[in-house]
Amino acid sequence: MKKVEFFFDFGSPTTYLAHTQMPALAKRSGAEVVYRPMLLGGVFKATGNQSPAVIAAKSKWMDGDLKAFAKRYGVPYARNPWFPVNTMMLMRGAIAMQKEGRFAPYANAVFQAMWVEPQNMNDPQVVGVVLAKAGFEPKEMLGLIEDQSVKDALRANTGEAVSRGVFGSPTFFVGDRMFFGQDRLDFVEEALRN
Repeated sequence: MKKVEFFFDFGSPTTYLAHTQMPALAKRSGAEVVYRPMLLGGVFKATGNQSPAVIAAKSKWMDGDLKAFAKRYGVPYARNPWFPVNTMMLMRGAIAMQKEGRFAPYANAVFQAMWVEPQNMNDPQVVGVVLAKAGFEPKEMLGLIEDQSVKDALRANTGEAVSRGVFGSPTFFVGDRMFFGQDRLDFVEEALRN
């Protein structure tokens, strides 16, 4: 089975949009989507890139672009007033939930709280409430994200992403071919079919 690696960080609204399209893309192409959590702040630091949020003209343009793609995809989207968010805790949670086999409900809950019904995901108490509503035990999650193997795995994924040329989120790989941005999903699908 072909696969597409999806390097991502919850802090990117375009990553949320890509996430909404993954089930249909996987079904149409017969491919497996392999989510690869990384820390976007680490990628930015290593590559000299920065969030569009810190560039006023780009931020304004992106807001309209995000709304247009959400409309095209037929999915809800709301700008998060607390953006940008420090996602280290959330991304460690993604690694932990992959290890626990509960990644999909975790990712859906976090994306919902980031980009559909925006909440302050910088606040650990807010994160706890979001996770509890999604059926997770916040205290258990706190223990899991402090596990050294989880920290090491996120660091390793981030380092691998940078070494493979990643400079932002979302980034996809089909074999060695890299595609950046949710607006490149048609190229991703084309690569999976060849």
